[in-house]
Amino acid sequence: MDALRTSTAEVADIFALFGGKFRREHKLPLQQHRAMFAIEHCRTSALGGHVDGCDRCGHKRISYNSCRNRHCPKCQGLSRLKWIDKLSSSLLPVRYFHIVFTIPSELNRLVLVNQKRLYDILFKAASQSLLMLARDPKYLNAGTGLVAVLHTWGQNLMEHPHLHTIVPAGGWDETAQCWKASRKNFFIPVKVISAVFRGKFLALLKQAYRQDRLTFAGEIEPLGLKNNFKQLLDALYCKPWVVFAKKPFKNANHIVEYLGRYSHRVAIGNNRIQGIDGDQILFRWKDYKDHNKQKIMKLAASEFIRRFLLHILPPGFCKIRYFGIFASRTRKTVLAKCSKAIGYPFQKGRFDNLSWQQSLKLVCGIDVSICPVCKNGKMMMFAALKGYRGPPITIK
Repeated sequence: MDALRTSTAEVADIFALFGGKFRREHKLPLQQHRAMFAIEHCRTSALGGHVDGCDRCGHKRISYNSCRNRHCPKCQGLSRLKWIDKLSSSLLPVRYFHIVFTIPSELNRLVLVNQKRLYDILFKAASQSLLMLARDPKYLNAGTGLVAVLHTWGQNLMEHPHLHTIVPAGGWDETAQCWKASRKNFFIPVKVISAVFRGKFLALLKQAYRQDRLTFAGEIEPLGLKNNFKQLLDALYCKPWVVFAKKPFKNANHIVEYLGRYSHRVAIGNNRIQGIDGDQILFRWKDYKDHNKQKIMKLAASEFIRRFLLHILPPGFCKIRYFGIFASRTRKTVLAKCSKAIGYPFQKGRFDNLSWQQSLKLVCGIDVSICPVCKNGKMMMFAALKGYRGPPITIK
């Protein structure tokens, strides 16, 4: 591949061109093999599909299946819109804060080796910090809630675990049986949230270490020694942790639309890839350290794939979680009380009980059941195309 390809290059192209060599040279966990296979073969004959035909003019159309892998850049659009719609229908019409929790870079390698354990700790520490502080009489003295979305990457595709959370500007006062709003532009001091978050995260990390629930392998193997682990904790206790809070959004629609940018995003979208030059990948990135300037980064294909795979989540891991009044166990009780007190009945979502064809028509105005040629006939499926799923059983 000697010529520079621009505008049409995708992650799938990179996997197709360089993925085989990368697999042979690296021992990958099964979930990474599956993600690479799914992305490379998304909407191709490898995953099967079906043939539709018009019942009037006889026009035929072949449609190949999407992989539906949550790490695929091409399979998140409709899922994102459905999630936004569902969340919007269950949020209260109040102001919302957007709070971002970031862990120090010293923990990045430990997180990579213990993804599920450390990501769980990140969710627990952030949610417990906000819920506990909201109940403090000095701040809100009420029970609030939050929706949290995990991100694991930075613009350069390196490890950067952090949580995007939305928190209502208020909470439920159980004693007074009413909704209690926070002050206009104030929820809880960021420095206080940061200190509590640090304490809770490190307490949970120490607990996991004492219970032998952490793995120390590769370059972090020395951290398994008690003295080395204690030195790491001491250093982390001594530095401030970054918690960023934006000014409150005016209503639920604005914050959900904003959070929707993060909810179903993958490490890098196809629109950021500028081309393939030999065995080099070019992509756009924003340099936050240089006044947010847009730049072009050039990486060897093997390094690009390695960085992309850093962000493949463990199987079954839930990257969007709900806490407090938004948790599933309190949604029909406490959240329902909040809704009644505010005088705002929750609405049904636009996508409830719709098929994917109906959802596509709602979003794009395209009716795939109508023949695109004669405009009168109905497209009827009359043949299924078999495909194969999953990576090969053996990787040579």
